[in-house]
Amino acid sequence: MNDSTESSAQEGEWLVLIHRVPPKPDYLRVKLRRRLAKLGAVPLKNSVYIMPDTEEAQEDLAWLAREIEGEGGEAVVCRSRFISGVNDEEIREMFRDRQREEPEPSTHELVDRVEPGSTWVTRQDIHVDRIGSAWLIRRFIDPEARFRFVPARGYRPRPNELRFDMYDAEYTHEGDRCTFETLLRRFGLKDRALRAVAEVIHDVDLKDEKFARAETRGIAGLLDAIALSTPNDDERLERGGSVFTDLYTFYQKRTR
Repeated sequence: MNDSTESSAQEGEWLVLIHRVPPKPDYLRVKLRRRLAKLGAVPLKNSVYIMPDTEEAQEDLAWLAREIEGEGGEAVVCRSRFISGVNDEEIREMFRDRQREEPEPSTHELVDRVEPGSTWVTRQDIHVDRIGSAWLIRRFIDPEARFRFVPARGYRPRPNELRFDMYDAEYTHEGDRCTFETLLRRFGLKDRALRAVAEVIHDVDLKDEKFARAETRGIAGLLDAIALSTPNDDERLERGGSVFTDLYTFYQKRTR
């Protein structure tokens, strides 16, 4: 248990998030659970989470509550002392248990699902990762997807939109994974040919030569040429998508 948790435990005060989210879209509950886990919150009841009373935790929960309300839900953040039902020592043990837990590979990992025809939003002037991710979404995740290309700064998401490869997006870089890799993992796409495409996109986007596939430099050149020849994002997606369709077909034949 960290110092801030110990301090809150000694004072007997905790921050509590009480929330309700609409039943649809399904991805919202999954997204919320993941966000709370990243923040270090501990579940007390189905819709009640606890965090130590620190300024950072207050800010994190306030932002999260605002997001929940923006998605059509309800959220309240309060400071609490527990009188019955649970005591401070039991809460401290919850945090200790959480810190002792070691993540283990699971064959039953939650797989995201989205409503067909969702609106997917990303930054304007799409290039490698955003072109590839949009192609992946339309080809394998949401064939009826609609795309919006918005300024990198100042954009406020609308309810039910799904953002990718942008700040605080539902789907973006995670650790050393590019957005394309994140989408593969979150939607449970195990196709070997898609994994090979992901390795090319990773190396072009992150420039770390992690996979060093022979095709990477040529694909990077093609996508650069497309970006230079048209400022229109819909056209970039159409032309870049054709490149990724051909690359995917190439890897399908090589991995059989």
